Amino acid sequence: MASSRNGHKRGNQSRRSRRWLFLFFLLCAVVFAAGGAALGIRVGYEYNLPKIQSLEDFRPDVITDIYSDDNKVIGEFAMERRIIVSLDEIPAHLQLAILAAEDDQFYNHSGINYLAIPRAAYRDIIAMSRAEGASTITQQLARMLMGNTEVTWDRKIKEALIAWKIEKHYTKHQILTLYCNQHYFGHGAYGVAAAADTFFKKKLSELTLDECAMIGGLPRSPKRYSPIMHPEAARSRRNYILERMAAERMISAAAAAEAKARPLTLGSRRRDSDTAPYFVEWVRQSLADRYSTDVIWRKGLRVYTTLNADMQKAGVKALRDGLRNYDKRHGWRGPFHNILKDPATSLADYQHPDWRLPPRPGDLVTGLVLNVGESDVTVRIGRYRASIGPREIAWTGRRSPSAILKSGDLATFIVTALDEEAQTAKVLLDQIPVVQGALVTLDNRTGEIKAMVGGYSYEASQFNRATQAQRQVGSTFKPFVYATALEKGMELNSRIIDAPVSYKDGLGRLYQPSNYDDKFKGEITLLQALVESRNVPTVKVASLIGIKEVLVMARRFGLEGRMDPYLPLALGACEVTPLEMASAFTVFPNLGVRVKPYFIRRIDDYDKVKKEEYFPSTVRVLEPEVASKMLQMLTAVVELDGGTARSARSLGRPVGGKTGTTNDFTDAWFVGFSPSITTAVWVGFDSRKTLGNKEAGGAVALPIWIQFMREVAKDAPLEGFPVVELTDASGIAPATWTHQGKQLFIEALPGATPPRPPSTP
Repeated sequence: MASSRNGHKRGNQSRRSRRWLFLFFLLCAVVFAAGGAALGIRVGYEYNLPKIQSLEDFRPDVITDIYSDDNKVIGEFAMERRIIVSLDEIPAHLQLAILAAEDDQFYNHSGINYLAIPRAAYRDIIAMSRAEGASTITQQLARMLMGNTEVTWDRKIKEALIAWKIEKHYTKHQILTLYCNQHYFGHGAYGVAAAADTFFKKKLSELTLDECAMIGGLPRSPKRYSPIMHPEAARSRRNYILERMAAERMISAAAAAEAKARPLTLGSRRRDSDTAPYFVEWVRQSLADRYSTDVIWRKGLRVYTTLNADMQKAGVKALRDGLRNYDKRHGWRGPFHNILKDPATSLADYQHPDWRLPPRPGDLVTGLVLNVGESDVTVRIGRYRASIGPREIAWTGRRSPSAILKSGDLATFIVTALDEEAQTAKVLLDQIPVVQGALVTLDNRTGEIKAMVGGYSYEASQFNRATQAQRQVGSTFKPFVYATALEKGMELNSRIIDAPVSYKDGLGRLYQPSNYDDKFKGEITLLQALVESRNVPTVKVASLIGIKEVLVMARRFGLEGRMDPYLPLALGACEVTPLEMASAFTVFPNLGVRVKPYFIRRIDDYDKVKKEEYFPSTVRVLEPEVASKMLQMLTAVVELDGGTARSARSLGRPVGGKTGTTNDFTDAWFVGFSPSITTAVWVGFDSRKTLGNKEAGGAVALPIWIQFMREVAKDAPLEGFPVVELTDASGIAPATWTHQGKQLFIEALPGATPPRPPSTP
């Protein structure tokens, strides 16, 4: 019996051994099969995976920066707005904020956080949506490398494999640096440096803890947490990141609480009036002639221009102020819209796109009329309220705002003061002008373009009137007539008869020039004829010396538009751009030398290797003696009584120039110069309609020029024009012209007969 029992036991043990052996081999087979399958899958996937080494060769799209003459950025071109930085340049708080938001175990895992996967799945199930992701920073970098964000098993497997390989090839610091430079943060900003500039107008080193937390919270959803579009969501996300940083002991609880208490304040973003959009676009067009789209928009160039930021700002303000002043002289045109015409729109809920930008004193903004009372109205501008009374609308000629505004009206206002605590504003009623203008400034010595304003608003019209508008120049053409006359032997005190005259052209048509004031002064000097801008004497001079000679002279001055060799050309019957006129007038302060305009100093590639460089180019137009006489005539236009630009005396500086007005007052000009710069100002309608009776160059364009010059010269030392000793045919110097304060005087030398000063009309 015992033997039978022992045999039974041995049989059971044998069967169990065989069973365990079978299970062992089965498990080995399964593991082997699974491993083989996994290996096969891995090999199969890896065959089509991007090479990890491509990260080393990868050159992300970078910005082409446009710099002013003091090497400050004034514009940029980019498909992706990206500024590449090293990890050392990224503040520690910003690095920690990104880790707290995206991957708090970044320095502890090997590319995949296996513990985070079930946690995220659990929270997704509880929330019945995708509440939390489990992708590490390395996996997100792998996803960027693949360029595929589709949520599929295939993509997740590839992503995990790439992440594992990235971790094998790169250090954690290198991975974090790549992530911080390549991730999208919204509003066209790629990388943390571009995000800091976009949202706070700061360099990375200037960011505060709360700003770091806001940027760190953006990668999860740049659109949802945009501080521009959704400030409350952005603030909540920022506060959550600060809490996470405190929970992970990255910062103290006190520091987190202090940062959470701060308001979400964005950097003051640029408005149209603060930049040089016409100039920057002109630069882009020039680059497009020589470089491919890929080079300009993706490879990144450094374009160093001649533009002076302070002069540009002064030019923008002067032109905009001048156009608005002209526009308001011609009356209030009324509000441009009433939102209550749309039944679905309410006063409480309405938001104007202009309100996304924080208003500042001096800004022209759109306001919504809320309430209308007997003596005042309440206006809303974003979160600010303003009260408008009779003083704020005085220029309209109306006594009560209720006479011109009603509830729901949208109108334009200029901000004069802001009270952030009370959220109130002080504003004046204004309006956007329909008239246009242009201003362009050149450095007399080099030809560098220092300021360029191509119109009132680039957003409203991209047509650059400074370089593209061919407009009749009127009396600003007269200096070319008198330069020709002086070159032919006439003098400043040569006499001409200001009396009615008529001419016949080659077709027998009668031409009878007239003066602006419809009066005639009899015998006058060439000096007086130009100072007072007398038309009839100018045409007579042109007739005496030959209009074809005048045309040739104008070409020497650089005017390239169509010019017909007929006497009306003497009065500016030709079309020229403001840039051409500014360049032409540099001849006078330069004593006969014209500088050719240029606007790019140097172009480097992104690695700072020089590709192009430009230098001044000049051409002699007049002999110094002739140019000096013309300089005297054009400074006399300002300094002598009766001069059409005598209001420029208020500058208290040596300046000269010429006003210009065309028939029917369609174009108003002033082209003026100091010893160092020359500026042309043009005002008119694009439709070429009249500016109005007596709206001449001296009334419309000259005030803009004066405002501009006063601003750019306020801190500059007093300059003097170059002097050439002049002699007549007998070798005797006929006159010496000097500038003292606000008065130009003529000092006669022995044996000389000085020019007779013009009489006041």
